[in-house]
Amino acid sequence: MTTTSTAAADGEADQPFIPQIDLDRDSADPLYRQISQPLEELILSGALKAGRLIEDEVSMAQRLSVSRPTARRALQDLVARGLLTRRRGAGTRVTPSHVRRSLSLTSLNDDLVKSGFKPHTQVMSYQVRLANDEEAALLHCEEGHEIVRIERLRLIDERPLAFMSNLLRADIAPSLTQLSQFGLYACLDERGLRPVAAEQAIGARSANDADASRLAISAGAALLTMQRTAYDAREQVIEYGSHVYNAALYSFQFNLTAN
Repeated sequence: MTTTSTAAADGEADQPFIPQIDLDRDSADPLYRQISQPLEELILSGALKAGRLIEDEVSMAQRLSVSRPTARRALQDLVARGLLTRRRGAGTRVTPSHVRRSLSLTSLNDDLVKSGFKPHTQVMSYQVRLANDEEAALLHCEEGHEIVRIERLRLIDERPLAFMSNLLRADIAPSLTQLSQFGLYACLDERGLRPVAAEQAIGARSANDADASRLAISAGAALLTMQRTAYDAREQVIEYGSHVYNAALYSFQFNLTAN
């Protein structure tokens, strides 16, 4: 299966990109996937730039001799994955600056750098205090143990991406100066602390007024949430993190296999 374009250059964002796809109708791979997969590859490779208009489903269905539901599902599959955005009157376009992150035990800062972004971090709060009962339970330490609570804002291209709150024991916490320059896991690695396992929960909710102010979005906008407890090789808690992400700019990717 090959894909080329009969549209104008990618810089002409309002010229619809028209993929020339050779469909294999004898393949076990569904037709909608044969359409969406090459488009996905072009987006992820950067060949299709952010904001680029994509051929509409009616034209695509007629041109490729497939049903309109098949063409719609191909595009909707990419919308659901955060690669395309559909707006009435604006058509279907490549989502701008969307971060797609695989679920793994890695630092957000490091993942952004590897993906070609230039992240910037603002440390909003750095508090040293004694753990209450809830914080002690999260860090598996005694109530009254000295801990550090850190709140940071992570930005890409000067756009707020995530608000991150982390708890660590004070004896292993990086300094405020370190966190202003490096990611949390990079700072911990300098101290010989490497997470080897974690419990992680992913969720979603609507932004409240505080979220809206921090992330420069509207109240009620969609957020992705993540809570993580990271452990070292001795099964001791290194850090607990509670993060919220602007869902318009960020998504998690799951890789699944059959048992």
